[in-house]
Amino acid sequence: MVKQLAIVFSVVLISTLFPQGALAKDSLIWDKLQGKNPKGYVLLMRHALAPGVGDPEKFRLGDCTTQRNLSDEGRQDARDIGKWLEQRDLNIHSVESSRWCRTKETAELLGIGKVKLNKNLDSLFRESDLENHKQTIETKKRIVSHRNTRGLLVLVGHAVNISAITGITLDSGEGVLVRASAQGDINLMGFSPKP
Repeated sequence: MVKQLAIVFSVVLISTLFPQGALAKDSLIWDKLQGKNPKGYVLLMRHALAPGVGDPEKFRLGDCTTQRNLSDEGRQDARDIGKWLEQRDLNIHSVESSRWCRTKETAELLGIGKVKLNKNLDSLFRESDLENHKQTIETKKRIVSHRNTRGLLVLVGHAVNISAITGITLDSGEGVLVRASAQGDINLMGFSPKP
């Protein structure tokens, strides 16, 4: 019985230590960048909460009524994330989003800059071979081309697209901070907090 309790205690202890360590590491990178004009950093952010999966059968790109859209909670989350980014006092190079309504609205509600639509960030949900898809390759090129540019580049897109680049699946509104190496590798630097 004592051995079983020791095992349970160990599992609980380990599971609580690792997330805190990851959170501390993520906090450190943002603390390091605070008040700076960072060079080469890109925030790949998933759109805020839009209930559902994929897009409705009659989805049309230019018609938000045919798409999954942000919930009220998602809208507030986007505003809160924008405030969090503003508190970091970072120079924002630019903000780009996919042409889907939920990503565009997320990017606009961040309130950190004018939003430029980028078709390479459009959802790859119904596609195959995502890692070798033209949009993934072009987005990687965009990240690499930003390597020597000052200011945080914010790219708001979809979970499947970000996963194709990073191997990480993000929750709604979550972001992963990346930076390209001189060799063109995309390195994970940290995460933005979950809403």
